[in-house]
Amino acid sequence: MKVAIITGAGSGIGLETAKIMHGMGMAVVGVGRSQDKLDNLVAALNNSDRVATISADVTAKEAPKQIVDFTLTKFGEINFVVNNAGIGSPKPLHETDDDTYDYFMDIMLRAPFRLCREAVVHMKDGDAFVNITSTYAEIGGRRGGAYSAAKGGLRSLTEHMACEYGPQGIRSNCVAPGVTMTDMVKDRMNDKAFVRTNVQTTPYPRLGSAEEVASTIAFLCSPGAGAINGQTVVVDCGWTKTKYLAPEVLAL
Repeated sequence: MKVAIITGAGSGIGLETAKIMHGMGMAVVGVGRSQDKLDNLVAALNNSDRVATISADVTAKEAPKQIVDFTLTKFGEINFVVNNAGIGSPKPLHETDDDTYDYFMDIMLRAPFRLCREAVVHMKDGDAFVNITSTYAEIGGRRGGAYSAAKGGLRSLTEHMACEYGPQGIRSNCVAPGVTMTDMVKDRMNDKAFVRTNVQTTPYPRLGSAEEVASTIAFLCSPGAGAINGQTVVVDCGWTKTKYLAPEVLAL
């Protein structure tokens, strides 16, 4: 039985990833700050033999060791690590103070760095890391600021890991979601500027779902992805790779 650690597992992409990987027969260790959300994860998976949760702030000094020790005690090994925990609502460079910068970097670069460092010494041939970055790690975007810096750093860290640990059979890849349809985003679909920016500039004119992102993450942890290492799979319906404008926008 394969064992996966998933951070930010209580909701959104992390929750959907846990569901899919559990459905693949894996044991899942869900990590999150909200015990209520983790309880929902346990209820959704409904299998005490193959699911465990640990409430932890991934930025805390002791968190990586606690997470790894908990997983090894519960299941005896670590095969996959999915660094998904993150935050949104970034600000542009000139509006970002040092505290905001530190907060973004702590959660989305320093925490994955430290968890990977703690876990990799327990991993072996056939195991893998998947780090969740963003389209803002692929192209420049307005209001990126510290968010872009953190996600870009995580992409570079992943490429280093692919080179360093690939010879041991440990793969490292990124998944870069675009704006993803969540309950919060649904409320913005009535905002014409939001739709124009994120849907009408996309050649497959819709937003991806959390389930679609999660399926990509799960694939990278499957035997079918055995030759994929050091790559970023972008899940954004083509938004970053095209210069598309919908006909209704061109007609303005």
